[in-house]
Amino acid sequence: MNPTLESHAPVVLDVAGLALTADDRRRIAHPLTGGLILFARNWESRRQLTELTAEIKSLRPDCLICVDHEGGRVQRFRTDGFTALPPMRALGDQWMRDAMAATDAATALGHVLAAELRACGVDLSFAPVLDLDHGGSTVIGDRAFHRDPRVAALLAKSVAHGMQRAGMAHCGKHYPGHGFVKADSHVAVPVDRRSLKVLLADDAAPYGWLSSTLTAVMPAHVVYPKVDHRPAGFSERWLKEVLRERLGFTGAVFSDDLSMEGARHLDGAALTFTEAAALALQAGCDMVLLCNQSVDGGAAVDGLLEGLAAAAAEGRWSPDPDSEARRQALLPTAPPLAWDALMHDPAYQHALERLP
Repeated sequence: MNPTLESHAPVVLDVAGLALTADDRRRIAHPLTGGLILFARNWESRRQLTELTAEIKSLRPDCLICVDHEGGRVQRFRTDGFTALPPMRALGDQWMRDAMAATDAATALGHVLAAELRACGVDLSFAPVLDLDHGGSTVIGDRAFHRDPRVAALLAKSVAHGMQRAGMAHCGKHYPGHGFVKADSHVAVPVDRRSLKVLLADDAAPYGWLSSTLTAVMPAHVVYPKVDHRPAGFSERWLKEVLRERLGFTGAVFSDDLSMEGARHLDGAALTFTEAAALALQAGCDMVLLCNQSVDGGAAVDGLLEGLAAAAAEGRWSPDPDSEARRQALLPTAPPLAWDALMHDPAYQHALERLP
């Protein structure tokens, strides 16, 4: 292993099933692995999930266990006691009736979301969504709080507050905004032709207003050609000049899933996973996600881990000395309440009562 990589673990990978295989264990132990993302296929019951996360931690105590768990249609665990959370649009609708009650409900939702995940050993949820509801995006849709960036920012801040009350960091996404484009970056390369000035005053505004709140950010696989010809997650201008320098963000930056179509092409050329990961890291991402590649044996995951080490040795990317500290800062600092204790926790019970 390249000595410059010994304390840098930028890869977030996945596992295929309900329990770890020998290959999963080998990949989790790899020095470049810093996190693991769970999906619905990794869920059977609270007991099974808790045993899975405990084994992961036994192999790598510093492994950041993540999940996309927002509420609404993006909620990976829905049964065996997990609360069915409403989509974020429900909070925006409540805002229109009673703004202050909506902020309290948003804090309650973040608390319930995070406390239940933490009771099962999950460290981080990629929430809240900061995209604005422009009305045309099917992939965002009711995942957005509201069309008004001020409303979205305040409700997102309240959700983040609730998550932090339960001891969990959070991740605002998809910077600088995915809600305006109709194309889905899972299957296409969306293009947003608005200017930087317009974007900063509208979709990207919450990232500036929450620069002291957000613990992590995930950029969109969207091209904004009036700012940069590269998608935001591969753009030094978006990540270093705008997000870090102009908006002052100091937390961690995760790439979105590198297996999505929006991450697979650049300047008309198809990218390998290693090329995409190296470009994202060099552009300013601290961690890169490669999802759903373990289900067919995981050759792509092995290729990425080996390829990134080779790319660093060849000078195609250099670890940011601050990246590992940003990753470590996302790990919980206090033990969670076990599920049975959580069910009797007054703050959790009060939060349940305040859900929209």
